[in-house]
Amino acid sequence: MNVLGVHIGHDSSAALIRDGRIVADVAEERFVRIKHYSKMPINAIEYCLKSQNLTMNDIDVIAIPAAGVAPELNFLFDLKGARAEKPGPRTQAVSYVKKRLGRAYETPPLYIKNFPANPKTEIVHVEHHLAHAASAYYTSGTRDKQLIVTIDGVGDGVSVGIWRGENGRIERLDSFPSSASIGWFYSNVTEALGWWHGDGEGKTMGLAPYGDYTKCQGVLDKFHPKFENGGVKEHHDFGRVGFWNENGAIQYHFDESIEIRDLVKRYGAEHIAAEAQRVLEEEVKQIVYPWMDRENTRNLSASGGVMLNVKLNQRLWESGRIDNHHTYPNPGDSGIAAGAALYAYFQANPNAPIQAIQDLYWGPEYSNAEIEDALELRQLEYTRIENPAEVAAEALSRDKIVGWFQGRMESGPRALGARSILMSANKPENKDIINARVKFREAFRPFCPSLLWERKEDYLENARDEFFMITSFTCKPEKRNRVPAVVHADDTLRPQTVNEQIHPRFHALISEFEKRTGEALVLNTSFNVMGEPIVNHPREAIRCFYDNGLDVLLLGDFLLTKKG
Repeated sequence: MNVLGVHIGHDSSAALIRDGRIVADVAEERFVRIKHYSKMPINAIEYCLKSQNLTMNDIDVIAIPAAGVAPELNFLFDLKGARAEKPGPRTQAVSYVKKRLGRAYETPPLYIKNFPANPKTEIVHVEHHLAHAASAYYTSGTRDKQLIVTIDGVGDGVSVGIWRGENGRIERLDSFPSSASIGWFYSNVTEALGWWHGDGEGKTMGLAPYGDYTKCQGVLDKFHPKFENGGVKEHHDFGRVGFWNENGAIQYHFDESIEIRDLVKRYGAEHIAAEAQRVLEEEVKQIVYPWMDRENTRNLSASGGVMLNVKLNQRLWESGRIDNHHTYPNPGDSGIAAGAALYAYFQANPNAPIQAIQDLYWGPEYSNAEIEDALELRQLEYTRIENPAEVAAEALSRDKIVGWFQGRMESGPRALGARSILMSANKPENKDIINARVKFREAFRPFCPSLLWERKEDYLENARDEFFMITSFTCKPEKRNRVPAVVHADDTLRPQTVNEQIHPRFHALISEFEKRTGEALVLNTSFNVMGEPIVNHPREAIRCFYDNGLDVLLLGDFLLTKKG
């Protein structure tokens, strides 16, 4: 059974499920090169089909992670008659006004690609938070009973969803409206700090350890909902919601962020960030723990954009209340195409096994021949090498900055050894060097380590498998001065544990680095510069290489270096 998931909106994406497994998943931003692109995912759909040598005639179900109608689907899949997505009242009103005013209506021209659906293909709508819940449960690796929590800004009118996953089925236990959006609160603080609502929340989280919430504790109380015993104790009126279309990417604005900005000026950015992080953690605990007790389970799965907060995930894991903790590693809206498709598949096949995901390498890959064509076209001097892992490790041991482009691109926001920029973490100054020469971002933001799976106990307190950089861990005291470039201000790491069976070439690189330096860990950041999506195609990797201070680039089996 082939299910195509298609999300149109913030972080537009497409995913393909074959017999219950994710085989392709990619955000449209990686093709159009606009972060958080929100228009139709035409390139992503085309990739998903081509990656599995399928056509639309092979697709059994198209799953849409939205409860309401999506008129764009009429063009995208050539839907007509009874199958067409009928415009809702708001869409009809907008069309009428445009017609009366004599303005052109929005419609794609003939040369924009579409994908005519087989008349037998079913179109299924999956509510936004249910798609989030499905992405978590159906990748957890077990049919056992578990609590599923989905938390984001808002989707289909819901900001928090509470679910039971058991025996292949998902049951809604409770849900809260936009007036309970702890995600909107955190994003409003992010906007007040000067960053993009819906993108910069990781900066707020990264700044928080530099602050002291006791210097301003309680000053944000009037700006967020409050929870108690698993329910909403106090709803919050967020007022007007504004948006800004930035070249196809939607940014949001709330008037409350203006008031919070005044508090930032009064108390300091780092202290307000610390207070926002404290509030987020405390309020989410009031949602999660009572429901785990109520459901009598120690198994937790989670998704939704708020669950990208690795410090929150660490607090939950370290509570001692959870035995099995699974956060879908692409929990934002770019992951709901896969979630909707998984839900549609398991609705049709409720007894199918639920497989645990071990990697996110579901994006495009390029052969050595394709890479060499790109190098030749640009008339570059390059070398074909026998052992890229060994060459990269040698460069890293000499504190060189290495671009690492290998295999299929990762889905989601984290670089996991396919589209990565690497450096030794063994010197504290390396963090500042890579920031100044390559990433061009705020100096306070932490870098993540990729470490050998078999060495995780050497570096992490309360260690467990963490293949996706979705949870932070406290670094063991004896290692903090050994790998200082990846230890954050609060002594934490946000690691990827690299298993030889899952990513043998990346594992070999880190193993070779350990032989040379004694540390089984390297600094790993996404292959991009600030403000751009992670690179997808070899041409983007080459452009990025020559546009900053990278020293070495390994594209498949090919080596590029710079003079000097």
